[in-house]
Amino acid sequence: MTTTLPERTQASDHVEPREISRTSTGSDAVFAGGARAIGASVLVITGSVGIFLGYQGYPTLKRYGLDFFTETQWLPDDDVIGIAAVLVGTFVVGVTAMVMAFPLALGTALYISEYAPARLKPTLISLVDLMAAVPSVIYGLWGALLIMPHAADLAIWVDRYFGWIPIFDVVGGNPEAPVPTLARYGFSSFCAAIAVAMMVLPMACAVMRQVFSQTPQGEKEAALALGATTWGMIRSVVLPFGRGGIIGGTMLATGRALGETIAVVLILSPEFLLKFRPFEQGGNTISALIASRFNEASSSQLSALLAAGFVLFLITLGINTLAAIIVNRSRSGAETD
Repeated sequence: MTTTLPERTQASDHVEPREISRTSTGSDAVFAGGARAIGASVLVITGSVGIFLGYQGYPTLKRYGLDFFTETQWLPDDDVIGIAAVLVGTFVVGVTAMVMAFPLALGTALYISEYAPARLKPTLISLVDLMAAVPSVIYGLWGALLIMPHAADLAIWVDRYFGWIPIFDVVGGNPEAPVPTLARYGFSSFCAAIAVAMMVLPMACAVMRQVFSQTPQGEKEAALALGATTWGMIRSVVLPFGRGGIIGGTMLATGRALGETIAVVLILSPEFLLKFRPFEQGGNTISALIASRFNEASSSQLSALLAAGFVLFLITLGINTLAAIIVNRSRSGAETD
Protein backbone atom coordinates (compact mmCIF):
# COMPACT_ATOMS: atom_id res chain seq x y z
CA MET A 1 0.00 0.00 0.00
CA THR A 2 1.37 3.30 -1.03
CA THR A 3 0.94 6.60 0.71
CA THR A 4 1.05 10.01 -0.82
CA LEU A 5 2.79 13.03 0.68
CA PRO A 6 0.64 15.96 1.59
CA GLU A 7 0.23 18.40 -1.22
CA ARG A 8 2.52 21.41 -0.79
CA THR A 9 1.00 24.77 -1.14
CA GLN A 10 1.98 27.02 -4.00
CA ALA A 11 3.59 29.49 -1.61
CA SER A 12 5.99 26.84 -0.34
CA ASP A 13 7.26 26.08 -3.84
CA HIS A 14 9.08 29.46 -4.01
CA VAL A 15 11.04 30.51 -0.91
CA GLU A 16 11.99 34.19 -0.79
CA PRO A 17 15.37 35.01 0.86
CA ARG A 18 14.96 36.72 4.16
CA GLU A 19 16.15 40.30 4.17
CA ILE A 20 18.70 41.11 6.84
CA SER A 21 17.75 44.18 8.80
CA ARG A 22 20.53 46.64 9.48
CA THR A 23 18.46 48.57 11.99
CA SER A 24 20.04 48.52 15.43
CA THR A 25 17.92 47.17 18.24
CA GLY A 26 18.19 47.06 21.99
CA SER A 27 21.50 48.15 23.47
CA ASP A 28 23.00 48.62 19.99
CA ALA A 29 20.34 51.20 19.18
CA VAL A 30 21.00 53.02 22.45
CA PHE A 31 24.75 53.10 21.79
CA ALA A 32 24.33 54.23 18.18
CA GLY A 33 21.90 56.97 19.18
CA GLY A 34 24.14 58.15 22.01
CA ALA A 35 27.23 58.25 19.79
CA ARG A 36 25.31 60.09 17.09
CA ALA A 37 24.04 62.65 19.62
CA ILE A 38 27.50 63.23 21.08
CA GLY A 39 29.03 63.67 17.62
CA ALA A 40 26.30 66.10 16.61
CA SER A 41 26.72 68.06 19.87
CA VAL A 42 30.43 68.53 19.16
CA LEU A 43 29.62 69.99 15.75
CA VAL A 44 26.93 72.21 17.27
CA ILE A 45 29.25 73.50 20.00
CA THR A 46 32.07 74.18 17.56
CA GLY A 47 29.73 75.95 15.18
CA SER A 48 28.18 78.01 17.97
CA VAL A 49 31.64 79.12 19.12
CA GLY A 50 32.48 80.27 15.61
CA ILE A 51 29.13 82.06 15.20
CA PHE A 52 29.52 83.79 18.56
CA LEU A 53 33.04 85.00 17.80
CA GLY A 54 32.06 86.15 14.34
CA TYR A 55 28.97 87.98 15.61
CA GLN A 56 30.85 89.71 18.42
CA GLY A 57 33.80 90.65 16.21
CA TYR A 58 31.75 91.85 13.25
CA PRO A 59 31.57 95.51 14.45
CA THR A 60 35.38 95.66 14.58
CA LEU A 61 35.80 94.03 11.18
CA LYS A 62 33.21 96.38 9.70
CA ARG A 63 34.84 99.48 11.22
CA TYR A 64 38.48 98.79 10.37
CA GLY A 65 38.15 96.54 7.34
CA LEU A 66 41.43 95.33 5.88
CA ASP A 67 43.35 97.68 8.16
CA PHE A 68 42.57 95.28 10.98
CA PHE A 69 44.80 92.71 9.24
CA THR A 70 47.56 95.08 8.08
CA GLU A 71 48.02 97.38 11.10
CA THR A 72 50.76 96.29 13.52
CA GLN A 73 49.95 98.46 16.55
CA TRP A 74 47.30 97.78 19.18
CA LEU A 75 46.37 101.19 20.60
CA PRO A 76 42.66 101.24 21.42
CA ASP A 77 42.86 104.67 23.07
CA ASP A 78 44.18 106.13 19.79
CA ASP A 79 41.67 104.18 17.70
CA VAL A 80 44.52 102.19 16.11
CA ILE A 81 43.92 98.44 16.19
CA GLY A 82 45.46 95.71 14.08
CA ILE A 83 46.62 92.11 14.36
CA ALA A 84 49.40 92.00 11.75
CA ALA A 85 52.17 91.90 14.38
CA VAL A 86 50.45 89.40 16.68
CA LEU A 87 49.45 87.23 13.73
CA VAL A 88 53.05 86.97 12.59
CA GLY A 89 54.15 86.43 16.20
CA THR A 90 51.64 83.59 16.52
CA PHE A 91 53.19 81.78 13.58
CA VAL A 92 56.73 82.52 14.78
CA VAL A 93 56.07 80.81 18.12
CA GLY A 94 54.07 77.98 16.54
CA VAL A 95 56.53 77.19 13.75
CA THR A 96 59.55 77.45 16.07
CA ALA A 97 57.86 75.11 18.54
CA MET A 98 57.10 72.55 15.84
CA VAL A 99 60.69 72.65 14.54
CA MET A 100 61.72 71.41 17.98
CA ALA A 101 58.72 69.15 18.69
CA PHE A 102 58.55 67.30 15.37
CA PRO A 103 61.83 65.32 15.56
CA LEU A 104 61.24 64.56 19.25
CA ALA A 105 57.70 63.31 18.58
CA LEU A 106 58.74 61.26 15.55
CA GLY A 107 61.71 59.69 17.32
CA THR A 108 59.68 58.91 20.43
CA ALA A 109 56.85 57.35 18.40
CA LEU A 110 59.28 55.19 16.41
CA TYR A 111 61.11 54.03 19.52
CA ILE A 112 57.92 53.07 21.33
CA SER A 113 56.38 51.27 18.35
CA GLU A 114 59.46 49.54 16.92
CA TYR A 115 62.35 49.44 19.38
CA ALA A 116 61.03 49.45 22.95
CA PRO A 117 60.65 46.07 24.71
CA ALA A 118 57.05 44.89 24.96
CA ARG A 119 57.02 45.07 28.77
CA LEU A 120 58.26 48.69 28.65
CA LYS A 121 55.84 50.03 26.03
CA PRO A 122 52.84 50.63 28.35
CA THR A 123 55.00 52.59 30.78
CA LEU A 124 56.48 54.77 28.04
CA ILE A 125 53.05 55.41 26.53
CA SER A 126 51.70 56.43 29.94
CA LEU A 127 54.64 58.77 30.57
CA VAL A 128 54.23 60.51 27.22
CA ASP A 129 50.47 60.82 27.70
CA LEU A 130 51.08 62.17 31.20
CA MET A 131 52.88 65.14 29.66
CA ALA A 132 49.56 66.21 28.14
CA ALA A 133 47.99 66.35 31.61
CA VAL A 134 50.51 68.86 32.99
CA PRO A 135 48.84 72.33 33.27
CA SER A 136 50.00 75.08 30.94
CA VAL A 137 51.03 77.30 33.83
CA ILE A 138 53.51 74.64 34.98
CA TYR A 139 55.15 74.59 31.57
CA GLY A 140 55.21 78.37 31.60
CA LEU A 141 56.93 78.55 34.98
CA TRP A 142 59.34 75.80 33.95
CA GLY A 143 60.26 77.71 30.81
CA ALA A 144 60.56 81.11 32.50
CA LEU A 145 62.53 80.06 35.59
CA LEU A 146 64.58 77.07 34.47
CA ILE A 147 64.92 77.05 30.69
CA MET A 148 65.16 80.76 29.86
CA PRO A 149 68.73 81.38 31.21
CA HIS A 150 70.07 78.43 29.22
CA ALA A 151 68.02 79.41 26.16
CA ALA A 152 69.51 82.92 26.37
CA ASP A 153 73.02 81.46 26.34
CA LEU A 154 72.12 79.40 23.29
CA ALA A 155 70.68 82.49 21.60
CA ILE A 156 73.95 84.36 22.25
CA TRP A 157 75.90 81.51 20.63
CA VAL A 158 73.57 81.45 17.62
CA ASP A 159 73.81 85.23 17.23
CA ARG A 160 77.61 85.09 17.45
CA TYR A 161 78.11 82.49 14.73
CA PHE A 162 74.95 82.75 12.63
CA GLY A 163 73.89 86.36 13.17
CA TRP A 164 74.67 87.13 9.54
CA ILE A 165 71.48 85.24 8.69
CA PRO A 166 68.53 87.64 9.22
CA ILE A 167 66.37 85.10 11.05
CA PHE A 168 69.09 84.52 13.67
CA ASP A 169 70.09 88.16 14.07
CA VAL A 170 69.31 89.88 17.39
CA VAL A 171 68.94 93.63 16.95
CA GLY A 172 70.57 95.49 19.83
CA GLY A 173 72.47 92.45 21.05
CA ASN A 174 76.26 92.26 21.13
CA PRO A 175 77.38 88.65 21.50
CA GLU A 176 81.06 89.71 21.42
CA ALA A 177 80.73 91.90 24.50
CA PRO A 178 82.47 90.65 27.68
CA VAL A 179 79.06 90.50 29.33
CA PRO A 180 76.36 90.24 26.64
CA THR A 181 73.07 91.94 27.33
CA LEU A 182 71.00 88.95 28.40
CA ALA A 183 67.82 91.04 28.34
CA ARG A 184 67.98 91.12 24.54
CA TYR A 185 68.16 87.33 24.36
CA GLY A 186 65.61 86.35 27.00
CA PHE A 187 61.80 86.61 27.03
CA SER A 188 61.85 85.74 23.33
CA SER A 189 59.73 83.67 20.98
CA PHE A 190 62.40 80.99 21.12
CA CYS A 191 62.08 80.65 24.90
CA ALA A 192 58.29 80.53 24.65
CA ALA A 193 58.49 77.99 21.82
CA ILE A 194 60.48 75.58 24.00
CA ALA A 195 57.65 75.40 26.52
CA VAL A 196 55.03 75.17 23.77
CA ALA A 197 56.99 72.37 22.07
CA MET A 198 56.86 70.26 25.23
CA MET A 199 53.11 70.84 25.43
CA VAL A 200 52.30 69.77 21.86
CA LEU A 201 54.77 66.87 21.73
CA PRO A 202 52.38 64.32 23.35
CA MET A 203 49.64 65.06 20.80
CA ALA A 204 51.91 64.64 17.78
CA CYS A 205 53.56 61.57 19.29
CA ALA A 206 50.22 59.89 20.05
CA VAL A 207 48.95 60.29 16.48
CA MET A 208 52.21 59.06 14.94
CA ARG A 209 52.46 56.11 17.33
CA GLN A 210 48.90 55.03 16.58
CA VAL A 211 49.53 55.18 12.84
CA PHE A 212 52.80 53.26 13.09
CA SER A 213 51.05 50.52 15.07
CA GLN A 214 48.69 49.94 12.12
CA THR A 215 51.50 49.07 9.72
CA PRO A 216 50.74 45.62 8.20
CA GLN A 217 52.77 43.05 10.09
CA GLY A 218 53.20 40.96 6.96
CA GLU A 219 55.00 43.74 5.12
CA LYS A 220 57.32 44.34 8.07
CA GLU A 221 58.15 40.64 8.32
CA ALA A 222 58.70 40.44 4.56
CA ALA A 223 61.22 43.28 4.69
CA LEU A 224 63.07 41.63 7.56
CA ALA A 225 63.00 38.25 5.77
CA LEU A 226 64.67 39.85 2.75
CA GLY A 227 67.58 40.90 4.94
CA ALA A 228 66.60 44.45 5.91
CA THR A 229 67.75 45.81 9.24
CA THR A 230 65.26 47.26 11.69
CA TRP A 231 66.01 50.77 10.46
CA GLY A 232 65.81 49.60 6.85
CA MET A 233 62.40 48.09 7.55
CA ILE A 234 61.26 51.32 9.20
CA ARG A 235 62.54 53.42 6.31
CA SER A 236 61.01 51.23 3.58
CA VAL A 237 57.75 50.12 5.23
CA VAL A 238 56.76 52.00 8.40
CA LEU A 239 57.55 55.56 7.34
CA PRO A 240 55.92 55.33 3.88
CA PHE A 241 52.85 53.70 5.40
CA GLY A 242 52.58 56.33 8.14
CA ARG A 243 53.35 59.39 6.01
CA GLY A 244 49.81 60.67 6.23
CA GLY A 245 49.73 60.18 9.98
CA ILE A 246 53.03 62.00 10.39
CA ILE A 247 51.74 64.97 8.44
CA GLY A 248 48.35 64.91 10.15
CA GLY A 249 49.80 64.62 13.66
CA THR A 250 52.22 67.47 12.97
CA MET A 251 49.44 69.71 11.70
CA LEU A 252 47.20 68.90 14.66
CA ALA A 253 50.03 69.79 17.03
CA THR A 254 50.65 72.99 15.05
CA GLY A 255 47.03 74.02 15.57
CA ARG A 256 47.51 73.49 19.31
CA ALA A 257 50.78 75.43 19.30
CA LEU A 258 49.20 78.43 17.58
CA GLY A 259 46.56 78.71 20.29
CA GLU A 260 48.71 78.21 23.39
CA THR A 261 48.20 81.03 25.90
CA ILE A 262 49.38 80.84 29.50
CA ALA A 263 52.91 79.60 28.85
CA VAL A 264 53.40 82.31 26.23
CA VAL A 265 52.06 85.03 28.54
CA LEU A 266 54.47 84.01 31.31
CA ILE A 267 57.54 83.95 29.06
CA LEU A 268 57.15 86.24 26.05
CA SER A 269 57.71 89.98 26.53
CA PRO A 270 54.80 91.73 24.76
CA GLU A 271 55.86 93.79 21.75
CA PHE A 272 53.99 94.90 18.64
CA LEU A 273 56.62 94.71 15.91
CA LEU A 274 56.42 92.93 12.58
CA LYS A 275 59.48 90.66 12.72
CA PHE A 276 60.55 87.06 12.27
CA ARG A 277 63.51 86.86 14.66
CA PRO A 278 62.70 84.20 17.28
CA PHE A 279 65.94 84.67 19.25
CA GLU A 280 65.28 88.35 19.91
CA GLN A 281 63.42 89.64 22.94
CA GLY A 282 59.80 90.57 22.47
CA GLY A 283 56.84 89.43 20.46
CA ASN A 284 53.20 88.60 20.90
CA THR A 285 50.55 86.12 19.86
CA ILE A 286 46.81 86.40 19.38
CA SER A 287 45.98 84.19 22.34
CA ALA A 288 48.43 86.02 24.61
CA LEU A 289 46.99 89.38 23.51
CA ILE A 290 43.46 88.26 24.39
CA ALA A 291 44.52 86.89 27.78
CA SER A 292 46.48 90.00 28.76
CA ARG A 293 43.93 92.61 27.58
CA PHE A 294 40.63 90.88 28.32
CA ASN A 295 40.07 92.07 31.92
CA GLU A 296 40.63 95.77 31.22
CA ALA A 297 38.88 95.89 27.84
CA SER A 298 35.89 98.11 27.17
CA SER A 299 32.99 96.93 25.01
CA SER A 300 34.60 98.14 21.78
CA GLN A 301 37.98 96.74 22.77
CA LEU A 302 36.33 93.45 23.69
CA SER A 303 34.84 93.28 20.20
CA ALA A 304 38.33 93.76 18.74
CA LEU A 305 39.74 90.99 20.93
CA LEU A 306 36.94 88.64 19.91
CA ALA A 307 37.56 89.52 16.27
CA ALA A 308 41.20 88.50 16.75
CA GLY A 309 39.99 85.32 18.42
CA PHE A 310 37.71 84.64 15.46
CA VAL A 311 40.69 84.86 13.10
CA LEU A 312 42.65 82.42 15.27
CA PHE A 313 39.61 80.12 15.42
CA LEU A 314 39.41 80.00 11.61
CA ILE A 315 43.14 79.34 11.29
CA THR A 316 43.18 76.45 13.77
CA LEU A 317 39.95 75.02 12.38
CA GLY A 318 41.37 75.08 8.87
CA ILE A 319 44.63 73.42 9.96
CA ASN A 320 42.85 70.68 11.93
CA THR A 321 40.39 70.01 9.11
CA LEU A 322 43.19 69.73 6.58
CA ALA A 323 45.07 67.39 8.91
CA ALA A 324 42.02 65.14 9.26
CA ILE A 325 41.58 65.02 5.48
CA ILE A 326 45.23 64.07 4.95
CA VAL A 327 45.06 61.28 7.53
CA ASN A 328 41.80 59.86 6.12
CA ARG A 329 43.04 59.90 2.52
CA SER A 330 46.38 58.33 3.33
CA ARG A 331 46.99 54.59 3.32
CA SER A 332 47.36 54.65 7.10
CA GLY A 333 43.84 56.07 7.37
CA ALA A 334 42.34 53.13 5.50
CA GLU A 335 41.67 49.63 6.73
CA THR A 336 44.61 47.24 6.65
CA ASP A 337 44.76 43.47 6.66
